[in-house]
Amino acid sequence: MSSPNFIRQMVLILALFAGASNASRQTKKAPPFEPDVGLAGKDVIWVPTPERLVDRMLDLARITSRDYLVDLGSGDGRTVIAAAKRGTRAHGIEYNPDMVALSRRRAASERVSDKATFERGDLFETDFSKATVVTMFLLPAINMRLRPKLLEMEPGTRIVSNTFAMEDWIPDASATIPNCTEWCTALLWIVPAKVEGSWRLTQGELKLTQRFQIVTGTSSAFGNTTPITNGKLQGRTIAFTLGATRYTGRVDNTTISGTSTSGRSTSTWQATRAAP
Repeated sequence: MSSPNFIRQMVLILALFAGASNASRQTKKAPPFEPDVGLAGKDVIWVPTPERLVDRMLDLARITSRDYLVDLGSGDGRTVIAAAKRGTRAHGIEYNPDMVALSRRRAASERVSDKATFERGDLFETDFSKATVVTMFLLPAINMRLRPKLLEMEPGTRIVSNTFAMEDWIPDASATIPNCTEWCTALLWIVPAKVEGSWRLTQGELKLTQRFQIVTGTSSAFGNTTPITNGKLQGRTIAFTLGATRYTGRVDNTTISGTSTSGRSTSTWQATRAAP
């Protein structure tokens, strides 16, 4: 029969082994992933957009609950989550799987997982053509690689960038945070409809030249040619001046229809795209 002292010693030894085993398991458990500023990615390093600028970017895009926002290079998910808190369905595309997992955890903790979703993907291979708003904080060279794809999106799609532009495609609007020293400016572009070419009018012809949202050209009628001035596209809305008359209209693939105003007189007009 074992003595009471022997039994007590065995119990103590077993307790020590159990404590050591638990401590080992706790030591091996990795801490939750938290990114450091400057974390290397596939195309850019990670630098978070300041929360104030996130809000300014969403304000500039005038997002609503009817929008579908896609954030390119969504990082820790802050822009997607901020949009979801406003009632907008939002989706983040991010190459780093740890960032994707972190974003999903944060969306869950903010209780917006029903509107804020994330996927691991390559910006240049993932389809985001259904977005009505695109947000991004990418380098100018990356913006330029994406520009052809952005210009093929539905006219009226809003694109908002933190700080970095797209060369000669000038922004339609911008907003800067006051008393700010770094990452202070949001830039907005609105994808323009394609109008370059010849259009038949009831009497005469309209020849349009387009450089992104800027429109120039001429109108010919009864042997007279008049240059277009102050031509501008905003999505599918076109506006320009011919002589003393201001024209506005909506571009719908093969037709433009709208109103013209000269002094106090207003009338309707329509143009049909001529065959190539």
